[in-house]
Amino acid sequence: MKPSAGSPAARIALLCSVLAAWLPAGTALAERADREKPIHLEADRMTVDDAKQVAVFEGDVRMTQGTMTIRADKVVVRQDEDGFQHGTAYGRPVIFRQKREGAEEYIEGYGERMEYDGRANQLELFTEARIVRGQDEVRGSYISYNAVTEFFKVVGGSPQKPEGRVRAVIQPKAKEQPAPEPPLSIKPSGTLSQ
Repeated sequence: MKPSAGSPAARIALLCSVLAAWLPAGTALAERADREKPIHLEADRMTVDDAKQVAVFEGDVRMTQGTMTIRADKVVVRQDEDGFQHGTAYGRPVIFRQKREGAEEYIEGYGERMEYDGRANQLELFTEARIVRGQDEVRGSYISYNAVTEFFKVVGGSPQKPEGRVRAVIQPKAKEQPAPEPPLSIKPSGTLSQ
């Protein structure tokens, strides 16, 4: 049975579809299986405006879906007229963490504000922004990542110190060890005589 448009079940279904599209699991680095997992959400308050296609979560917001987690003070999710989702999370800081596809490591993001644009498939972190992947780390006042082009942009500085610099720590790649050669096998010759 399909829920009627104004019913609580329909609102929850709409909300879950909006959240699923907003969560940054669509990025190329993200664990693909996360999209198939249920969304778990906790907050002190939630409001949903069906007419405006906006959901607001406030107070120690915790969202998880598979290996992905987002923690924030407030999350606003909206759907535009073309069905694309957009979300903004606020916190001190907002924390994003998700396992990378095909690797045993996580990517983590931090900032005072995180925005996701479903149309552009772009994630942005603002103010004291930081991305950590394994032992690599980059910091700036602004970081953007486009999941389609896999293009990162990092801007240094802050409102207090606009001439600030981007800071990065990039570990050297592990050298591949050549495969060991198979041991020589010794066989008696059938052509030698004594």
